[in-house]
This record gives sequence, C-alpha cells and structure tokens, in this order.
Amino acid sequence: MGELRVRVTQDSASRWRRRGGEYATLREALEVAEPGDTLTVRAGTFREAVLVDKPVTLVAEQGPGSVRISPPESAVRGGTALTVTAAATVRGLVVEGSDRSAPAVLLAGADGAVLADCRVETSSAVGVELADGARAQLVNCVVENPSGLGVRLRAQARAELLDCEVTAAGQSGVAVLAGSRLRAERVKVRRAGGAGVLLADPGTLAELTGCEVSEVRGSGVQAEAQAVGRLTDCTVHRVSGNGLSLDSGAELELSSCRVHEVPENAADLRGGSKLTLRQVTVHGFGRGALSVWDGGTKVLAEGCRFHSAQGDYPALWVSDGAALELADCALDDLPDALFVLDQGSSAAVRDCSFSTIRSSAVSVSGGASADLSGCRIQGAGTGLWFRDHGSGGLLTDCEIADVATGVIVTKGADPVLRGCTVRGASEAGVYVSAQGRGEFEEVRVSQGGGFGFHVIDGCRTKLVRCRAERNTRAGFEFSEPGPLAEGCTSDDAAPLPVPPASVPAPVPSAVPSTPPPLATLAQPAASASPPVAVIAPIPDCRPAEVALAELDALVGLATVKQEVRTLIDLISVGRARQRAGLKAPSPRRHLVFTGAPGTGKTTVARLYGEILASLGVLQRGHLVEVARLDLVGEHIGSTAIRTAAAFDRARGGVLFIDEAYALAPEDGGRDFGREAIDTLVKLMEDHRDEVVVIVAGYTAEMERFLAANPGLSSRFSRTVTFPDYTADELLDIARAQAAEHEYRLSEATESALLGHFTAIDRSTGFGNGRTARQVFETMVERHASRVAHLPSPTTEDLQLLVPADLPGA
Repeated sequence: MGELRVRVTQDSASRWRRRGGEYATLREALEVAEPGDTLTVRAGTFREAVLVDKPVTLVAEQGPGSVRISPPESAVRGGTALTVTAAATVRGLVVEGSDRSAPAVLLAGADGAVLADCRVETSSAVGVELADGARAQLVNCVVENPSGLGVRLRAQARAELLDCEVTAAGQSGVAVLAGSRLRAERVKVRRAGGAGVLLADPGTLAELTGCEVSEVRGSGVQAEAQAVGRLTDCTVHRVSGNGLSLDSGAELELSSCRVHEVPENAADLRGGSKLTLRQVTVHGFGRGALSVWDGGTKVLAEGCRFHSAQGDYPALWVSDGAALELADCALDDLPDALFVLDQGSSAAVRDCSFSTIRSSAVSVSGGASADLSGCRIQGAGTGLWFRDHGSGGLLTDCEIADVATGVIVTKGADPVLRGCTVRGASEAGVYVSAQGRGEFEEVRVSQGGGFGFHVIDGCRTKLVRCRAERNTRAGFEFSEPGPLAEGCTSDDAAPLPVPPASVPAPVPSAVPSTPPPLATLAQPAASASPPVAVIAPIPDCRPAEVALAELDALVGLATVKQEVRTLIDLISVGRARQRAGLKAPSPRRHLVFTGAPGTGKTTVARLYGEILASLGVLQRGHLVEVARLDLVGEHIGSTAIRTAAAFDRARGGVLFIDEAYALAPEDGGRDFGREAIDTLVKLMEDHRDEVVVIVAGYTAEMERFLAANPGLSSRFSRTVTFPDYTADELLDIARAQAAEHEYRLSEATESALLGHFTAIDRSTGFGNGRTARQVFETMVERHASRVAHLPSPTTEDLQLLVPADLPGA
C-alpha cells in the first residue's frame, strides 16, 4: 500500500454512513467519498487526472500551492487534468495541463462548482473552461496558459470571477461566448496574446467591476455579434490594439472607468454597435479616443474626459452615418477634437468644454451635422469649421475664445449659430467664403486680431442682431454685396447718414442733345445688385455677463440680485419666445428702489442699464441721475422743460431719480414737483421703449410718491427693496476697500471692525456702505499719522491697519 496522502473526513452526521479514511490517490479517495465529505490533501504532486463528480470539498492541507495535479499525458482522459461535474469546492490546488486540444480545467456541472485559491499553470487549449450550461465560481485564482485561452465560457454558462488573475494567455484572456454570462470583480487580465476580454454572440453578458486589462497583444475589450458588456471602475491600458473594439451590434457600457496608453483607438465601433460612457477618462491614445463608423453605430458619453493624445489624429471621429452624443464632457490637449464626416453622420454635444486643441475643435464635412449647446471652446486653431455642401448644424449659447479663427463656413456649408460668442480670435472671429452660407443670430465677436465677421465671395450669409466690438481690423467686412444683416452693431460703425430729401428727376427732352451720364442709366429691377448690408454703432456698454458679474460681486443684496436676474430672465425668454413665433410677456421695466442711503441703489441702476443695453432692450444703457433740483423749476412752465430735458438726456438709457418722494411733499399744495410728476408720466407713455425710469427713496416716502399721480403706480409695478447692510457685510466692504487700495487688515483689526460695525448707531445719519467707506478712510488717515513718526517704516508697516487705527480707538 502506498503512502496515505488523502484523508476523507465524514462531514455528514448520518450513522448509516461508513467511516472516513486515508488514501494514497485522489482517485481512490473520490471513489469512496460521499456528498458533503471533505478531502484533505497533503503536500505533494499527484500524477493523475482528476474527476470530481460528487459535491465534496478538496482542500490542500498546507495551504494554497502545496498540492499540485500534474498528470502525465498518458494518464489524461480527454486531455483535461481536472474535471468538475458536481457542486464541488476545490481549494488551494495547482493544476498543470499539456494537451493543446483540451482545457486544463473543465467545469461542467450545472449546480455550481467553486475553485478557490487555485493556480492553473498549463499549456492547453484553455486554462479554465465552463462547458455548456455550467455554473461555477472562481475566487482568488490565477490562470496562466501561454498556449491558448485563459478562461472560456461556452453556451449558456454562468460564472463569477472574484479577485482572480488571468495572465500570459496565448490567446484571449477571458472569452464569454454563445449566450453565457460572466460577473467579474477585481479581476486582472495581463499579457494576453489576443483580446483581454472577448464577448461574442447574442445573449452574452459580462459585468466587470474593479477589473484591470493591461499589456495584451490585441484589444483590451472586444465585443461583437450583439454581445453586451458592462464595466464599472475598470482600467484598460497598455494594450497593443484598441482599448475597446465593438462590432456587429455589440453593446458596451462603461462607468467610472479609465482607458489610457493605447497605441490605436481607445474605442473603435462599427456595424451598428453601441457604446455608453459615464464618468470615463480616456487619455494617451495613439490614434483616436473614439472612432465611430457605420449607420446605426452610436456613442453616448456623459461626464467624460478625453485628453493628452499621443498621435496626430482627431480624438473623436464620426463617419459613414454614425452618431455621437456628448454631455458634460471635457476634451483637452488634442491635435483635433471632433470630426464629423459623411451624409447621415451626426454629433450632439451639450455643455462640453474644448481646450488646448492644436488644430480644429470641431470639423463638419461631407454633409454631416453637429449640434452644440452650451459648449466652451478655448485655445484652438479653429473653433468650428463647416467645410462643404450639406454640412451644418445648430449651435446655441456656445463660447469660443483664444483661437486663431472662431468659425469657418466654406463651400456651401450652412450652419445656424444663435446666442454664441467669439472672443480673442487672432484672425477672424467668423469667416465665410466660397459659397458658404450660415445664419448667425445674436452672435457676438470681440477682442479679435482681425475682422469680427469676414464674409467674402458674395456669400449669402444672414446675420441678425450680431455684434462686433474691439476687433483690430474691423467689426464687419463684406468684400462685396451678398450678406444680409439685420439689426447688427459694431463699435467701428459710423452713425447712419440721414437720407437726402427726395427730389423728382427732371423730365428729359424727347431727343437729348448729349448722352446721359453713365451713372443715371437705370437698370432693370430684376438685375439689381443685392443690397449692401448696413451695420449700426453698438451701444456704449459692456457685455451683459460682465455687468452681471459685477452685480454678483457686490456685497450683500441677495434679494436685489435675484430681482434683477428675474427681470433679465423675463426679457431673455420673452425675446426667445418672439423668435419662436410665440407671444412674449411684457415685463414692466420701470422700477422703484426703496431703502436707506448707501445701500447700492445707484450702482445697481447703472448695472441694470448696461445689462438691458447689452441685451438690445436699450440703445445705449447709460445712466442719467437726477434729483428734485434738476427737474423742478422756479416759475410756471420751467419744470416741464427741465423734466423733458432730463428725459431726453436719458434716451436709450436709464433715468434715475434719487429721493423721488421730494417731488411730492406732504404739504406741497401748488408745489411744482407735481408738474414734474405729470410730465414724467406722459413722457413714459409716449416713449415707453426708449427710457427705463427708476425712482428711489425711503420705503414709506416712496409709497406717498406713487400715490401722487394715478398713472405712477401702473407704470412702476415692481419694487426692489434694498436692506441695510449687516455688520458682517460692512466688514466685507471695508475688506474690499483695503484690498483695492493695497492695505491689509490684521485679524485683530477685522475683529475690532466687526465690533465697531455691530455697535454703530443706525439712526439718522447712518449711511450703510457709505459709512463703511468713511470708516476705512478714517483708518487710512490715522494710519498715516501713526506711520509717519516711524523712523524707517517697512512695507508691512505701510500696509497693515491695526486696531489703533479705528475711529475712536
């Protein structure tokens, strides 16, 4: 009898069963074992092929790696070293195989076998194979098979791989085929000779979480023939082919994954396949990040980043009728970002950013279309290039900055841009040539090194309410008639000339003695040249976003800011509804500002006018500030003249009447202030769209003012209340004053200031922000008196304000 190497432990409590025992071979032990028994295997090498056909447990006595199954070729039945056909558990064994036509480990049971802490070191057709319909779980296993596949799931098989490693496979690392299902967690696939993970056939599904595919000589993940894969928190990198390859209706979904260091495409899709990316990072690719081909092929990417290309190819390539959808994605450090080519190809891009693009951020050609909304392009050779006939798309609310050329439209392309901005183009902001068309509505081009809008070759480009400002060469340049311009403005446009009075032409004699001058020869109307586009001067105001940013930067005034933004939103949406052919609301633009002095009413009024002008509601947006003294005269008739003159000065802007309640004193009697109010009401009615009137004053007094004339309350239907500043907000104002004048407040000084503002008398004479500025000015004076007596003041001495500098300290 040989050495006793396998101990069979009787785990069942049944008294009818025979006792356990020890056996020399695994075969002998398995023959006598019954379901539920444990076979404990001593360390050593077993030169036998093993068949486990009972639900038992095989475990290495001295832990993983101490027991090796390595049958000689003559002893291998069907070429397989370990076959499991029952719901058995095999733990801690090393399995060797050598038949290149059969798997080293075959899991064929439908009840669920478990391989745990095992190693498969083989030169076989497959390292571990799940037969048709098999169920199995591999836990913390290593499969190494330089001669063939690592792990293969055949028809309708189901497998879980947990904390496993498939390494040095001669072909694919993991193959999921013929409707089988795989769930893998924390699995590493390395150094495979084919695809890292291969998915094929209808009904096939693989779900991978926390897995890594690297150093494979093929695609990282290859899906085809309608197979489906879902990857979460996975990494695909350092592969020799594509990171992801999809074909013939396959689908992949990636969430929070990383694909990088790929010499080919990070993802290549064809044949109607579909790829969904959410919070995925793609970088270090040699060709493209996404290469999307063929009709029916689609990609959806949300919250992804594509950056740091290693080659000179477009990062995103969409052609042959494929479709791409991007949302909240970032594309940066690329040669070209997005190319959409061929009839039927499309890209829908929303809230994405393009930055540091060496050539074109977006290129559309061959009849393709690209729709962009809310996108930002910064730092590119060309922002968008619509290249040829049939190519176009819709761009809304996009920003293009710091590019060579903002938008190029050529050779019959016809995009539509609405509400977009181009800033800082070194050449043209918008360039149209060679029968390009395009419609540009409310597009703003500013701070360019060339022309703002440059249209040549007589292109029939349509420009509606476009604006150009601070462009080096000119705002609009039309080399010949053709462009159609409606309501466009530029800072280099001269005021429109007054047309000459119409003078009837003299009736010529029947036979003129001399030929008429060439200039007087009339041409038929049908052959008349297209009208020359006329550009008007722009209002003298800043862009709306700049004024809004200054408004937001004001200390406090949260409710005031919200009220102003509500008004702006009403106006913006109303104009959008008008463009869509819908009825637009008519918000009351005249306002009542109530509150104590020093709360920022004049500043907000100035910004409000600038914003309205930048939106095209007012012509200029300037502020004319008046009080009772400017409107009320000393004799009958003079008040109406003064009020009308002030109103005329405010044409195209804002008339701000401070302490307006003074026009309606409580004991006014026959006071001329009433005449100013009556005149103002009539002017507001007669010129309702030319001037915005804002009246300001204390809350109670303004209620009396609005009651002075029946027409006032209807014209001032919105009241904006300016609250007093809190102590913390007064401290913020003092901080801002110090920073503006290059002073610094110590922590002790800020604490003392806060106490000062908390205790300050808020009765008559309290000026809110004005008080904060006066306190700062007093501190500067006291600081000067203190520092002037220092023998050699340092830079810190010259800047630092201390508690002793406070008033009354």
